[in-house]
Amino acid sequence: LVLAVPAAFVQPVLDKLGRDALRHKKGVISAIKGMIPGKNILVTDYVQERFRLPAAQLGVIAGPCHAEEVALEKQSYLTIGSPDVSGLGQAFCQLLRNRYVSAHPAADLDGIEYCAVMKNIIALTGGIAHGLGYGDNFLAVLVSNAVQEIRRFLQAISPQPRDLSASAYLGDLLVTAYSQFSRNRTFGNMVGRGYSVKSAQLEMNMVAEGYYAVKSIHELNRQLKVNMPITTAAYNVLYERIAPAVELEILKEKLR
Repeated sequence: LVLAVPAAFVQPVLDKLGRDALRHKKGVISAIKGMIPGKNILVTDYVQERFRLPAAQLGVIAGPCHAEEVALEKQSYLTIGSPDVSGLGQAFCQLLRNRYVSAHPAADLDGIEYCAVMKNIIALTGGIAHGLGYGDNFLAVLVSNAVQEIRRFLQAISPQPRDLSASAYLGDLLVTAYSQFSRNRTFGNMVGRGYSVKSAQLEMNMVAEGYYAVKSIHELNRQLKVNMPITTAAYNVLYERIAPAVELEILKEKLR
């Protein structure tokens, strides 16, 4: 079973199912790059808790990959995060592989899923900066600092050795932050250019998961107390209604 609805609607959709509805599935794979609003937990954590599934039965699809390029049959790469690397992970990779899609399994389910959530926040913030007129020099520094921010957050919430330069982490961040296809960057760009959050959402007519992810990660961090200036800046613009230009002036002084 592949889950591909926006994170904001996962709980109301899945709560219609009985607790044993997914027990006999070979695997439940999430293609969702967001968290359960209100609960502030990963989609796979919610599925595991709601349907009492073993971790080995869960997985997540990560990039770096935009569906638009897959549709154009451009060479693309996917990572399947699952604790059961040789079983579910490898089996699902085999289903996805073709002449222009490479897929590889990885064991770090939580790290890959959290990174997929956070890269949307970074892309959204980069979009705000671009909408305000900041250029490639600033975006490069923003993304470099974002890697450190993600590392600090992961170490606090899911500590284990991991190489953030791997494509499932850094590659996914880069393609989301820089690509013309990124909904989160597009949404942020509109906010930076003066759109209200509501008007940007209506005009896009698509879900930018980063908008909801910002709130979830910010609320999680109230307990963790990790230094997260980029996430804080995005939260202040989107939820505290601080003017984007004012918040980016503050953020740029915190980046190195």
